[in-house]
Amino acid sequence: MKKVLIALGLVSIAISGSAMADLALAKKSGCMACHSVDKKIVGPSWKEVAAKYKDDADARAKLAVKIKKGGKGVWGSAPMPPYSPRVSDANIEKLVDFIMTL
Repeated sequence: MKKVLIALGLVSIAISGSAMADLALAKKSGCMACHSVDKKIVGPSWKEVAAKYKDDADARAKLAVKIKKGGKGVWGSAPMPPYSPRVSDANIEKLVDFIMTL
């Protein structure tokens, strides 16, 4: 647990002030159990996600649906659980925007 907190502290330093609220939202929403900003845990790092979808005009919509409904097979065999309605649509949009800025 201490290693995770230390690592999150280091990531926090590297992220701008406005993105800190979005990182806090990700922590509160349970995203950090499987993802991190810059390294694979169970799911891909958010930097990998942003890089994969950076030239995709529909990326934000695709990622929002993936967070809302869950899925599997895009990044391996581990399933992504659905986060809607536990996380509001507005907060899912904030999370997608945060990921795509990395």
